[in-house]
Amino acid sequence: MSALSATREQICRMAKSLFDRGLTHGSTGNISVRLDDGSLLVTPTGSSMGFLDPSRISHLSAEGNLLAGDRPTKEMPLHAAFYDTRHGTGAVVHLHSCHSVALSLLPEIDPDNVLPPLTAYGIMQLGKVKLLPFFVPGDPAMGDAVRGLAGKRSAVLLANHGPVVAGKDLEAAVYATEELEATAQLALLLRGAAATSLNAHQTARIVERFDVDWT
Repeated sequence: MSALSATREQICRMAKSLFDRGLTHGSTGNISVRLDDGSLLVTPTGSSMGFLDPSRISHLSAEGNLLAGDRPTKEMPLHAAFYDTRHGTGAVVHLHSCHSVALSLLPEIDPDNVLPPLTAYGIMQLGKVKLLPFFVPGDPAMGDAVRGLAGKRSAVLLANHGPVVAGKDLEAAVYATEELEATAQLALLLRGAAATSLNAHQTARIVERFDVDWT
């Protein structure tokens, strides 16, 4: 199997895993992976992540031209913004996962760092997650908002919409997205409780130990 075919299969396999566990639903969510030649494999517009056909995955040139497969997701500006600004990005995952969306609606969250420091892994895998305002789906302004971060964040949470996470490869991006959703769920479960979060000293130790970008 060629590397291109293997990556198509991997996208479908991991997308189905997300769908089967309820982390995405209907035709929501999208995934992209950058190949060694700079071209991209992207889930098609209007497709369900639970029922992707590897042969229909969009293949785009490094310039964004469709080479093969169906038309790509309308959220390409989001994906392109991460590839263009975040060094080392090899994959981007965007979901409409329930708890992350719910967290984006709460008035008390810090827009510069939406996840409370509840676990070490939320800090390790995501760093600070920026809340971006609401945009109409497909609006190129979403990409502009990500570009405005100048590559400083690996993950953002779109208000009333969902998370977008970049990683060095597809596994890293998927795992970090799952961590974001799990931390959002914990935050909602503990809302109003006198929970013991990690303190500033503990957070700093994690940031230093795992070389987390905490800007």
